[in-house]
Amino acid sequence: MSITTVSSRTFNQDTSRVKKAAADGPVFITDRGKTSYVLLSIAEYERMKGPQKTIGELLYMPGAEDIELEIPPRSDFARGADFS
Repeated sequence: MSITTVSSRTFNQDTSRVKKAAADGPVFITDRGKTSYVLLSIAEYERMKGPQKTIGELLYMPGAEDIELEIPPRSDFARGADFS
């Protein structure tokens, strides 16, 4: 894996070369000398993001039954619309 740094001007002028570089590793894009963006291949992004969990999996986490959740009763109720 190689890391490449290019200016925003180079990115705009030679996008295909920058995309090819992103296949080998992250490409840092600078704007006025300051790193502003990172270009990654979708495979690398998915690897970094990790697997997505469903709400059921999150609620079934070990120790979830020990979490106390107090939901206060609702004191405000919906009112009918005034069409006059």
